[in-house]
Amino acid sequence: MATVVSSKIRKGTRSAACNASALSSLCCFLLIVTIIIIFASDGNAEGLRPAFACDARDARTKGWGFCGTNLGIAERVSDLIGRLTLQEKVRLLVNNAAEVARLGIKGYEWWSEALHGVSNVGPGTKFGGEFPAATSFPQVITTAAAFNASLWEEIGRVVSDEGRAMYNGGLGGLTYWSPNVNIFRDPRWGRGQETPGEDPVLAGKYAASYVRGLQGNLDGGRLKVAACCKHFTAYDLDNWSGVDRFHFNAKVSRQDIEDTFDVPFRSCVKEGKVASVMCSYNQVNGIPTCADPKLLRHTIRGAWRLDGYIVSDCDSVGVLYDNQHYTSTPEEAAADAIKAGLDLDCGPFLGLHTERAVQLGLLKEADINSALANTLTVQMRLGMFDGEPSKQPFGNLGPHHVCTHSHQRLALEAARQGIVLLKNHGPSLPLSPRRHRTLAVIGPNSNVTATMIGNYAGVACGYTTPLQGIGRFAKTIHQQGCAGVACSSEELFGGAIDAARQADATILVMGLDQSIEAEFRDRAGLLLPGHQQQLVTRVAAASKGPTILVLMSGGPVDVSFAKNDARIGAILWVGYPGQAGGAAIADVLFGTHNPGGKLPMTWYPQDYLSSLPMTTMDMRSDPRKGYPGRTYRFYKGPVVYPFGHGLSYTSFVHTIADAPTVVSVPVDGHRRWNTSVSSKAIKVTHARCSRLSIGVHVDVKNVGGIDGSHTLLVFSSPPGSGHWAPHKQLVAFEKVHVPARAQQRVFLKIHVCKYLSVVDRAGIRRIPMGLHSLHIGPITHSISLQAAVLGVIKS
Repeated sequence: MATVVSSKIRKGTRSAACNASALSSLCCFLLIVTIIIIFASDGNAEGLRPAFACDARDARTKGWGFCGTNLGIAERVSDLIGRLTLQEKVRLLVNNAAEVARLGIKGYEWWSEALHGVSNVGPGTKFGGEFPAATSFPQVITTAAAFNASLWEEIGRVVSDEGRAMYNGGLGGLTYWSPNVNIFRDPRWGRGQETPGEDPVLAGKYAASYVRGLQGNLDGGRLKVAACCKHFTAYDLDNWSGVDRFHFNAKVSRQDIEDTFDVPFRSCVKEGKVASVMCSYNQVNGIPTCADPKLLRHTIRGAWRLDGYIVSDCDSVGVLYDNQHYTSTPEEAAADAIKAGLDLDCGPFLGLHTERAVQLGLLKEADINSALANTLTVQMRLGMFDGEPSKQPFGNLGPHHVCTHSHQRLALEAARQGIVLLKNHGPSLPLSPRRHRTLAVIGPNSNVTATMIGNYAGVACGYTTPLQGIGRFAKTIHQQGCAGVACSSEELFGGAIDAARQADATILVMGLDQSIEAEFRDRAGLLLPGHQQQLVTRVAAASKGPTILVLMSGGPVDVSFAKNDARIGAILWVGYPGQAGGAAIADVLFGTHNPGGKLPMTWYPQDYLSSLPMTTMDMRSDPRKGYPGRTYRFYKGPVVYPFGHGLSYTSFVHTIADAPTVVSVPVDGHRRWNTSVSSKAIKVTHARCSRLSIGVHVDVKNVGGIDGSHTLLVFSSPPGSGHWAPHKQLVAFEKVHVPARAQQRVFLKIHVCKYLSVVDRAGIRRIPMGLHSLHIGPITHSISLQAAVLGVIKS
C-alpha cells in the first residue's frame, strides 16, 4: 500500500482526490491520516526496500553484535560468522545467497552489471514500475576514445546514483560486476567493445577512474556500490575457430603477464581500490584462473592487497571440473577454488559440493570462514547490515534521480567526446545547413536504436537515432541500402543510389552490431560484412555532393578502400555511441561539436590476420617465425589507422615549455645489472620509487579558427629499444580545451617506475638507464635517467 500511495502523491493524485465532489471532507481527513501513518511506519515515501538485515523493528537485533554499528566492521563480521552453521555458510558462497531467517538476513543476488549504465543482464537488477529505464552511456570502447579520466569518473558517479536509487526502490543490487578491463589484444575479439582498448596504461587509468566514480571514495572504507574488475587474467578469446573460452589454455609468458595482461587489474586494485575482482573461464599456463593460488591469493590479495572479495565468472568453478577436467571429483574442484582464494561462486557449484568437501577433509571450515569474511565485509561497507536503507547515506535517491536531464546530457557529451574523425579530405566536414539542405541518410545502422548501446546494456531512457539527429539540421531522404548489417544482397542498392543522386550530401551509416561481434562471438575477419563495401563504393560514385562514411563498431574495421577513395570525403568512427548517439553524430557532422576522440586500438588491414591464430598470446613480434606482434607497442607493420589517431576541425601545435633533461634515480643497491633489455637496467624494487616522477609542461596552441578539445598523448621509447622492449608505450595523456587562436599550458606528471620501466624476459620490471625519448605529436624530448646508488645490497 505504501508503494501505491507514495506513487500517487508524487503524481499529484492526492490533491485531485480531495477536490473531487464525491469525497467529503471527512474522507479527505481519513486519507491524509492514513498517509501519515504509512509514512511513519516506512520512514520514507521513497524507501520502498525493507532493511536487508538488522532492522531496528526486530527486537532480536539488539543482542546481535553484527548489527552494532558502533563496532568495527571486522568485529561485526566475526560475530556474524560465529553465529552461522556450516550449512548456512555454504548457502552464502553463491551469487543467489540464501536468506538466514533466524538472523533476520534476507536473501541477496550478488550479480548485477553496470558496464556503461545500470543493466538488467544480471538477475540482481530489473526494470519496471517507477524504474522503467536507466541512462545508457556509450559502450566502453567509445568512451575510452575520449581519453578523459574525469569523464570516466563522472559516468561512474552517475551510474552509481541510478544504481543506488534502484536498490532503494527494490529493483537493484549494490554489487556491480563491472568494468571489463581486459586488454583488446586481438582485433577479432567479440568482447573488445567492452574494454578500454589495447593499451595497458589506458585500460588501467580507465579502470581506476570508473571504479572511483562507482564506489564513491567515502570515508571509513564505506561504499556507494561495489565495483568489480574482470576477467582476471589473459582472457580475450570467446569462440574462435573451434576453440572456446571454456576449454582455452592461454599460454602466456611471465613477461607478458607482468607487462600487459595484469597492468589494468593492478591499477584497478591499487589505485581504484576496487571491492572485487572476477577470475576468468580460461586456464593460464595449464591452471584454471579460479583455482590458481598464485593469481588469486598471492597476487590479487597478497601483492596488490585487495580489500574485497574474489568472484568467479559465472559457472567457472563448474567449468574447471566439467569442461576442463582439472580435478577428479566436484568436491576437489570446490576445495581447490576456495583454497586458491575464491570467495564467491557465480553459479551453484560451491553451494552443491562445498559441504561434502569439508566432510571428506579436502577443505576446512576455516577456509569457508575466510571466504565469507571477504564477502560479508563488502556488504557491511555497503551498509547492508545497518538497518533501514532510507536512513543511510544515499537513502534519499529514488526514481527522480534516474534518467535525469543532467544524466542524459552527460550521455550525449560522452558520445561526442568518443567520436573519432578518421579522414577529412578537402575538408568535407563540417557540413553546412545552408549549403547542405537535403541529405541522403543511408545504411543498415542509419536508424538503429539498440545497436547504439552495444552489449551488457540495460533499457535506455530514450534514443536519438542517426536519422533523427541529422533530421534536426537538414531535410533527409532515408534508404537502408541493406536489410541489416549482414547485407547479404544488393536488392536495396537502387533506392540508396537514387537518394544519393538527389541529395546535397550523403551520409552512409555502416558497420557492425551484436550479430557480428559479441560475447561468445568472435569475428572471422576485419572487413565490412556482406556487400557493405560495394554499397558504399557505388553510392559514393553516384552522390552529387560530399559522401561521409560513419562506422558503428566495437572492433576495428579494415576500410582501406574508403580511406583511399577520393569520392569518400570523410570517415567517422562512432563506436557504439549510446542512447544519444544520433544526436552526437549529427553535432559532429554539422560542426556544433569539434571532434577530439582518438583511437584506443590499432586498425589493422585484413592481411594482418593471415596465419595469426587468436590462440597465440605472445605480444612481442618474432621475425624468425613470421609472427607480427600485437598492438602498437610491439607491431611495426602496415596499419589502416594507428592507435591514437584522430583528427579535428582545427589544428594544434605543441611546445615543450619545461622538462628535465637529466633525472637521477635513487637506487638501494647494484647487486646485478641486466643487459638483455638495454645497456643497464635496474630492478624497480631496488629503486626509491615513491616520489620519483618527472614533470613536463606542454603548451598547446590552437592555431585554427574553431574552438576544440585536444587529446595530448605522450609516448616513451626506452634506450636501446630492442626485440623485448616496446617500440613505444603510452606514459601520459590529458584532455585540454583550447579556444580558437588561444594557448593552454598542460602539466603532465610521469612516474618513472610505473611508466618508464620495461619488463625483462623473466617477468621482472626494470628501469633502463640512459636516454628515454618522449614523443608528443611530432616533438621528441630526450631525458637521461642516471642511477644514483645509495647503498649496496649483498648478493
